Amino acid sequence: APPECPFCGEAAGRELEEHVRERHGHLLGAPGTDTGNDEQLYECPMCSLTCTDIQILQEHVDLHLEEHSFSEGGNIRDLELARQLQTEEDKWQRSEDEKREREEFKKLQKQYGLDNSGGYKQQFLKNMEREVDRGRMHPFEYHKRKADMMESLAFGIDDGKTKTSGVIEALCKYYQNESKDVKRVWLSAGVDHFHSSLGDRGWGCGYRNFQMLLSSLLQNSLYRDCLRDTTLIPSIPKIQSMIEDAWREGFDPQGASHFNNRLHGSKAWIGACEIYSLLTSLRIKCQIIDFHKPTGAMGTHPRLFEWILHYYSTDNEGDTKVRCTSKPPIYLQHQGHSRTVVGIEEKKNKSLCLLLFDPGCSSQEMQKLLKQNSDGTNLKLLRKFVGSLKEKQYQIVAVDGVLSLEEKAARCRASQVLTSEKIP
Repeated sequence: APPECPFCGEAAGRELEEHVRERHGHLLGAPGTDTGNDEQLYECPMCSLTCTDIQILQEHVDLHLEEHSFSEGGNIRDLELARQLQTEEDKWQRSEDEKREREEFKKLQKQYGLDNSGGYKQQFLKNMEREVDRGRMHPFEYHKRKADMMESLAFGIDDGKTKTSGVIEALCKYYQNESKDVKRVWLSAGVDHFHSSLGDRGWGCGYRNFQMLLSSLLQNSLYRDCLRDTTLIPSIPKIQSMIEDAWREGFDPQGASHFNNRLHGSKAWIGACEIYSLLTSLRIKCQIIDFHKPTGAMGTHPRLFEWILHYYSTDNEGDTKVRCTSKPPIYLQHQGHSRTVVGIEEKKNKSLCLLLFDPGCSSQEMQKLLKQNSDGTNLKLLRKFVGSLKEKQYQIVAVDGVLSLEEKAARCRASQVLTSEKIP
């Protein structure tokens, strides 16, 4: 509120001093109380201080007026300063938030291979150089492997150095002769195992699982016509180019935009949607099934196991213990990793157990499965029970036939609003 005049009580605002002098100046010089000693006392109208000199009183009142003026001006200056400080604080906080968001985004880009740090070739060479520096690789071997890698990339064909063949056939023999606790087992059609190499370690699981799936499809005459241009297993950079080709055809534009329509030359992770788009572009009929929440106790997914059992057991009924089906393997995705389902066991106690090929498992470990092992200890590499799969969500890509050109075009249009089937 504006300061009031000490004489009349009016609100005088910033002109208090001028108001007092004009309206009440005569009071400043008014005689005060007679002390009886021929001294005249003058009382301050603002604080009741008494003075014997009118000039001193005048100066005293002037100080009161200056104090009022300073106090009002000071309040204004304090308010302006507070506003300025708050503005600067808000600006600094916004700057810090933006900086933190940029850092988090860079971390995510690096984690998912979208930081422009190079792709398969660059990582392969860098890791080999590190091996040479540590004395784990002879320079002669470095140059030989580099030449082999460059040749593989030039032709777009995987060099096969991480491949293990014959595991499904070995499993079929094992289950026929051993495994007394298994009531029935369903195995996929033949499939080769591929594991990550120096060039894709840490990000290549999706590509390696596609190689596994493709290795099975290439052995099936049903898919031979679709894959006449893909008679050999493509390298990872080639698979990246194939996915980009599918995007250019119009498949999954939303997913393509996530990668800025570019995979080749990067270490970008791929998932179920990219596998679906690639397979469909090759006229291979497939579907994505989304197990978007646990369906059992302790965060487990028994419905996932039941779906896979139904997939393998359909058209494969019978009394035989071991059922080697013609079904292709299944691509299995969860947050941060993917694997390939190559079969499922039904135990005598009715429990189910998946058989998985993991790209993180080395050739040396996988080759142990080629040897007959009566106690089945090597199968620990493959077996996953219901209690072992407890991620929040799982997605699978399951192949089931061939598409006509018209069906492929229809699925391309539908993929522009691609949604997976969700298991309730």
